[in-house]
Amino acid sequence: MPNSELCDREVEKTSKHHLVPKQKGGRYSPTVSLCQPCHTTLHHTFTNKELASLYNSMKALKKAERLQKYLDWIKNRAITRLNF
Repeated sequence: MPNSELCDREVEKTSKHHLVPKQKGGRYSPTVSLCQPCHTTLHHTFTNKELASLYNSMKALKKAERLQKYLDWIKNRAITRLNF
């Protein structure tokens, strides 16, 4: 089973997240594997401009103040999908 690189949980399925969004020139930028809840949360929390300029590394994402409550909450949950 793969690990989601943001929440460090073992999950059944991950998707690739471009660290610099494709819409901001990151089509060929590095990607990371994220579970659906983490991927959805990132895109609901930050704009593409913020992701491209401020949160374009795993280190920056893991330290992002706006994600701390979410990361504390998700780390011990067996959630596979969030619906917004």
